[in-house]
Amino acid sequence: MIGAMNRPLLASALLALLLPSCASAEPAATQRASAAETQSAAPQPAPAPAPPPVVTPRVVARFPHDPDAFTQGLLWHDGALYESTGQREHSEIREVRLEDGHVLRSAAIPRQEFGEGLALWQGELISLTWQAGVAHRWALKDFKPKGEFHYDGEGWGLTDDGASLILSDGSPILRFLDPETFAERSTLLVHMPDGRVIPQLNELEYVGGNILANVWQTPFILRIDPKTGLITQVIDCRAIVGEIGATDANAVLNGIAWDAEGQRLFITGKLWPTLFEVTLPGAE
Repeated sequence: MIGAMNRPLLASALLALLLPSCASAEPAATQRASAAETQSAAPQPAPAPAPPPVVTPRVVARFPHDPDAFTQGLLWHDGALYESTGQREHSEIREVRLEDGHVLRSAAIPRQEFGEGLALWQGELISLTWQAGVAHRWALKDFKPKGEFHYDGEGWGLTDDGASLILSDGSPILRFLDPETFAERSTLLVHMPDGRVIPQLNELEYVGGNILANVWQTPFILRIDPKTGLITQVIDCRAIVGEIGATDANAVLNGIAWDAEGQRLFITGKLWPTLFEVTLPGAE
């Protein structure tokens, strides 16, 4: 991760990338005149690809969330939320009751490690660490350690598509990993329709055949085509971030969980007192 002094610059740069301003429209008469003047001119270059649509989520419910939880990973399974938290000496995995945010059980990640993303695979929770290069395996039923995987580079977010684990590391590249060995199977470059890449991909969730990814230090979630890496939608959560009104620079949007059976989408952030259930336009 980058230092605090660079965060405003990063957020501004990503805002410009994710929400490019549209060129001002010319009067119709001017457009017709321009068209007439260029009829005999050399062929014009093809227009730039249209940016992905930007949608605003609608909040349908709010639930308490531990304001001291430095949320790094979030998932829903069998009626409960599972969460991984960060910060050295305070990182852990948790089972959390949705209705009141109560932590039902937890297990500590080694004190010297900084916890990151979380995924579930065949009865085991897998939790990343930021810079230790270790992914811990935990039995879902009792949170007992089951072993660990090792990987190169940083660990940020983790999810799965039913066949591979998908890892983010803060770059524009997602890594698809063998769930049994953590060996890298393939990579995916995440990009806008015009080819620009988007870095700082963080917490991940696989939803309806697409990857949702938080963009660190911004109020945006990206919908990504897992076959091409194309960003097909930008989810603008600025109103929700504004509702939280956080003053801590670390209290950013980060945490996506999908209840496939109930068709419910949950989002929260680091150090947020609230977890939101939201719907997206077209999904209601």
